Amino acid sequence: MESPVTGLRCRTTGPSILKPIDTERKAIEEYEMVPVETEPLSPTACLFHDPTFNVHVVAIMAAKTRISPQPVKEKLELTLLKHPRFTSLLVVDKNNSADIKWVQTKVDLEQHVIVLEVDESQLTESPEKFVEDYIYNLSKTNLDKSKPLWDLHIINVKTRDAESVAFLRVHHSLGDGTSLISLLLACTRQTADHLKLPTIPTKKRRTTPSGYSEKEGSFRLWQYFGKFWLFINMILNTIVDLLMFIATVIFFKDTKTPMAAPPNSASNGRRIVHRIINLDDLKLVKNAMNVTINDVALGITQAGLSKYLNRRYAVGKEDKGANERNNNLPKDIRLRSCLIINLRPSAGIEDLAAMMEKGTKQKGGWGNWFGYVLLPFKIALRDDPLDYVKEAKATVDRKKRTFEALITMMLAEVLVKLFGAKVATPVTVRAFSHTTVCFTNLVGPQEEIGFCGNPITYLAPGAYGQPSALMINIQSYINKMIIVVSVDESAIPDPQQLLDDFETSFNLIRDAVIERGLVKNLKY
Repeated sequence: MESPVTGLRCRTTGPSILKPIDTERKAIEEYEMVPVETEPLSPTACLFHDPTFNVHVVAIMAAKTRISPQPVKEKLELTLLKHPRFTSLLVVDKNNSADIKWVQTKVDLEQHVIVLEVDESQLTESPEKFVEDYIYNLSKTNLDKSKPLWDLHIINVKTRDAESVAFLRVHHSLGDGTSLISLLLACTRQTADHLKLPTIPTKKRRTTPSGYSEKEGSFRLWQYFGKFWLFINMILNTIVDLLMFIATVIFFKDTKTPMAAPPNSASNGRRIVHRIINLDDLKLVKNAMNVTINDVALGITQAGLSKYLNRRYAVGKEDKGANERNNNLPKDIRLRSCLIINLRPSAGIEDLAAMMEKGTKQKGGWGNWFGYVLLPFKIALRDDPLDYVKEAKATVDRKKRTFEALITMMLAEVLVKLFGAKVATPVTVRAFSHTTVCFTNLVGPQEEIGFCGNPITYLAPGAYGQPSALMINIQSYINKMIIVVSVDESAIPDPQQLLDDFETSFNLIRDAVIERGLVKNLKY
């Protein structure tokens, strides 16, 4: 691989773009003339191999130490390479193009681990910009389909936050984002105890008493009636949401704003940048307003997008202001996020670690288990910063009372099975291209973790290849909340400004909570 700057060297060749391997005249079971295990592609995985929806999941890990490649390779032998997807080729039967299977093969780590040793004195730009540009250029390429569909890039260069950066790239057909990040975390250990897996917070279910008195009987009856009405309400909401989803796929588009994706945006490179905010401050707002972390995160997103668009609409025109009454925003902007909802029952860290260590099967299966929810954002400036969170909470509460995510996942699978990926993929692409934002929120470890012995300062997941010009990933890690944006620069040329608007919006919300005395009885 030719180094992009003087003083940089790479110890392996760069990826080339090849067609999937086909079996020609031999059966799949005879591939490489050795007994191999095969598994057909799931219906959802087929979607991600269409050129218009060729999505790659990425995870950026910043380390406190320089990363030595040999210990990493030794660790990968005992972890990732124990997972069948990371040791399988994508094989297409030439006699039947619909017959696509995963075929296990031997993995040469020299072709998957790319190491860049950077002479910082020779850089003509900041180390942060060098890493950012490297990832941007990498997002213009596809993984080589003649090998298992993943690679790991190690960049040994000192930045503001780290001594080195590792960049794991995985094709989305290997699994959904939650599964892949969970698998990555299962390869890590706590730095305080190298034998312990990371601790991932989970929702606690309320326990129900086993018995009740006669006086409680009538109250329980009303409870059952309430649950029945909630179920009816969810069915009605699901019908409305499903009709809206179908309308969006067919004709119902978001308002064309300066952030709208241009034609063929999916094939453009993605600028992936991040901003770190204090998770404790986020929890402060959550507790003071009696909302959830998701409500606060979406409120920040809604406020930041409103501020950013207000500035973009003023370009080349008279600036009318930046308050609720006087601003540059058109009325009734329709801007929605295609929210990706994980439908797995648990993070599966322990199951994945056991699978890699003992060779057991993961509970709950593997693959792409997610659905889509169309989440509307209210694009408007508010004089009261807390209104952004209140509006986000109202929207999220409504979306919690629907089976939209489950139905959309089932529809995608049915479309692939009945009509094939050539029909199902355009439907999925239209759902993304007719909305403006793709949004995900992932819960991360509560303590510091190490990847192959290297302590991690932050974890920033992202993606490229999606039709949306803007993808927002929010990832928690220890006491940090990392906001990651993956943007098509032809639509959003200044992603750092967008991050500034997110951070400014959060500071205004936090300060408003403190100034109004809403945290008197809370630990701050």
